Amino acid sequence: MTRLTSAEAHLARRLGLFDITMIVMGGIIGAGIFITPYIVAQQVPSTILILGAWAFGGLVALAGAFIYAELSSQSSVSGGQYVYLRDAFHPALAFVYGWALLLVTQSGGMAAVAVTFAKYVCALGHTQASDNFAAFLAAIALAVLTIINCFGVRAGSTTQNLFMILKLIAIAALVLFGLSVTSAPPSAVARSTSSAPTLWNSLTAFGAALIPVQFAYGGWQTSCFVAGEVREPQKNLPRGLLLGVLGVIAVYLSVSFVCVHALGPVGLSQTRTPASSVMQLALGENGARIIAAGIAVSTIGFLSQSMLTTPRVYFAMAEDGLFFASLAKLNRARVPAFAIALQGAVAILITFSGRYEQILNYVVSVDVIFFALTAGCVFVFRHRRKTDSPPPAASPMPVQLAPPFRVPGHPVTTLFFIVACCAMLFSTVYRYPHNSLIGLGIMLTGLPAYLFWKTRRVPIQ
Repeated sequence: MTRLTSAEAHLARRLGLFDITMIVMGGIIGAGIFITPYIVAQQVPSTILILGAWAFGGLVALAGAFIYAELSSQSSVSGGQYVYLRDAFHPALAFVYGWALLLVTQSGGMAAVAVTFAKYVCALGHTQASDNFAAFLAAIALAVLTIINCFGVRAGSTTQNLFMILKLIAIAALVLFGLSVTSAPPSAVARSTSSAPTLWNSLTAFGAALIPVQFAYGGWQTSCFVAGEVREPQKNLPRGLLLGVLGVIAVYLSVSFVCVHALGPVGLSQTRTPASSVMQLALGENGARIIAAGIAVSTIGFLSQSMLTTPRVYFAMAEDGLFFASLAKLNRARVPAFAIALQGAVAILITFSGRYEQILNYVVSVDVIFFALTAGCVFVFRHRRKTDSPPPAASPMPVQLAPPFRVPGHPVTTLFFIVACCAMLFSTVYRYPHNSLIGLGIMLTGLPAYLFWKTRRVPIQ
């Protein structure tokens, strides 16, 4: 029997397949596709390579979705990767994941999205936001969302679906009106492809381009955080993951094509607000304002979703007695207010720590490590089912005969995902060693933190 924690007993299973699909897409489409195309173009200023980077990133995301679909089909409790890593390997590794999630990956991603929100708000007012001013506006947005969520405003299925619809409307407008723009002159493309880089430089540049692509595709795993609130999670979570990721791949390829079509590779690499630039070419100032408003709403929706889903991990850590006990408590509105407040505070601090690109590198260098480790859970659980060996101590997930969903093409597809994650890690460290080492160093501080909480461990009943 699957363990039901004291907190899980208060969670209502109200989310169906459509809701999960929208949560998956909403967790991915927040800001990345609207701003990172210019970062990709700076690394590989070629139409084929730009679209190739987004297509390859989509394949990696789809392989990851297959893996998480199998893992989510074996567990019905909230916590996502934390639960998988804890039950497959050791609570220490799971704790380091949750620690990195709080201090680097999720909080850093939220900070980056909040900065994007600030830049598009400034675009509405025809002003160019400085890094400091953008960080200030981003911090205000994060603080407001934290306060609202702590007072019990729920981002339930209806709210999440509404945000997703608004995002899709903004994206549809961008694609449709962007296609009406006369394509960039061939001279712009010629200038971008005039050099003849070496094979090594081309490979490292393509790998660097995958860094922002990976960030833009990230977020589908957060749907597993709320498994305790999904109806028939073993069936609906895997299906929602796959449908959501496939939908996002189609959206991202459409947007990246339109940006290159309208601006050209060189023009795309020279604008920090590519979506606004495309709409401005199509409809003038009104077009830029329309897309800026749509993107601002989209990023707020992403931040709201993140503020409610991610604290479930800290929630699970606290229930295992490995984090502040207060994080496992629900307030009168039945939300983990302390966990939400902690998430908001850390995201605000990271917002002021550096530019968007720096935060991006902190996130990806750590995120891909845990993606690869989580993929390794598939091998562990399948081996455990064959040998009927019990999970490690303090890992109560039952051993099932077979999961309702199995990764197609395993182990090839699973190994492809792991290799892709390792390649992106190498590229990130190679191109941005200082930022990457900072992120990895913060992650490793989780080991002494785990030992500290382990000595005080009093699991909540």
